[in-house]
Amino acid sequence: ARLSDAKFFWDQDRKVKLEDWAKKLDDITFHAMLRSQGERVKRIEALAGEIAKTIGADVEKAKLAARLAKADLVTGMVGEFPELQGLMGRYYALEEGHEEEVADAIRDHYKPVGPSDNIPVSKVGQAVALADKLDTLVGFWAIDEKPTGSKDPYALRRAALGVVRIVLEAGNRVPLFKAIMSHGRHVIEGLVGQPVPVSANVSVRNISEFEIFAAELRQTLESSSGAKTLIMLGSLVINESNLLAFFADRLKVYLKDQGARHDLIDAVFALGNQDDLLMIVKRVEALSKFLDTDDGRNLLAGVKRAANILKIEEKKDGCTYDGDVQQIRLIKGEEKALHSAITIATGKVKIAVEHEDFEAAMAALAKLRAPVDAFFDHVTVNDKDEGFRINRLKLLNRIRQATMDVADFSKIEG
Repeated sequence: ARLSDAKFFWDQDRKVKLEDWAKKLDDITFHAMLRSQGERVKRIEALAGEIAKTIGADVEKAKLAARLAKADLVTGMVGEFPELQGLMGRYYALEEGHEEEVADAIRDHYKPVGPSDNIPVSKVGQAVALADKLDTLVGFWAIDEKPTGSKDPYALRRAALGVVRIVLEAGNRVPLFKAIMSHGRHVIEGLVGQPVPVSANVSVRNISEFEIFAAELRQTLESSSGAKTLIMLGSLVINESNLLAFFADRLKVYLKDQGARHDLIDAVFALGNQDDLLMIVKRVEALSKFLDTDDGRNLLAGVKRAANILKIEEKKDGCTYDGDVQQIRLIKGEEKALHSAITIATGKVKIAVEHEDFEAAMAALAKLRAPVDAFFDHVTVNDKDEGFRINRLKLLNRIRQATMDVADFSKIEG
């Protein structure tokens, strides 16, 4: 009987094109506050096109696959056999003559559905899968439906881990900050029912600018939007870093399973503006290799020693020692050598980081190990002469800052 039912649905469903099935999604509610599946599909299609450009997928194929990806949800077959969602979309797409890459993307856009599931194979499939998951995450963040404790009714942790895996396992460069902010604008427009000011397109990272932006939006939308919408709007605009932190947590889970140290991930994320997961992992890998060497371990100890001294003295003096070092006050050979070594190393590190050559950056930092050791062995920081003391504290700050283009060493254990 089940087989005959399937045959019936197969014959009936194919009488309607996927594009026409997709139109029926306008009548299916995705979430009371995030509107219909039809509206969601439009957002996913737009985002899939943008992601496709970023990762080198065919833009039109990605948009087509996204447009058809949810169409089988309203077919008779999937209504009777829900576990076939995506798979039936693929078969119907092939029956209609769509290219295999598009059909496969329809099937695969739910992937990965678990830790043992594969990611989509094609770039088109990856673009649609990423768009689907990011839309889910941005949407539920916008209405403040985040996971709490063990509760995650919308499987947002799984969605974020899916994004992490597709990015890392396929080697995709996806700037999450830009994707979140750009797509957030589309979600907000859907929530408030009117276009969002152009300033929403500006990819700013300074929190004060976010606050200004949110204030502008509130003023613009106050007359036509309820307070609840405005609260949600502010939450999305101001707290995008909260969603990035959520990705960071999922990244830690993933990398921990791969054997990476969580403190190294924290050290890289602490730099700020870290939304390219692939580059974060490359930094973590290079940092891990460096800290496995004698130079790395000893430099870490030296940086931590400098940071601890500064913490004590800055608290005692009620100021910070981030000013320029006065070279005329460098009287000992070891402090002169350290100042020179830091100047050379920081220049090389900046160039290496700009070229995303993190191993070269670590190699440049390794050159600091000997002069840092010599400085602490032969120079008294808290000199009786206040001028020398202040200058040496500023030199310690340069030690602390020298590593900040690579990672925040204060977050590293050991």
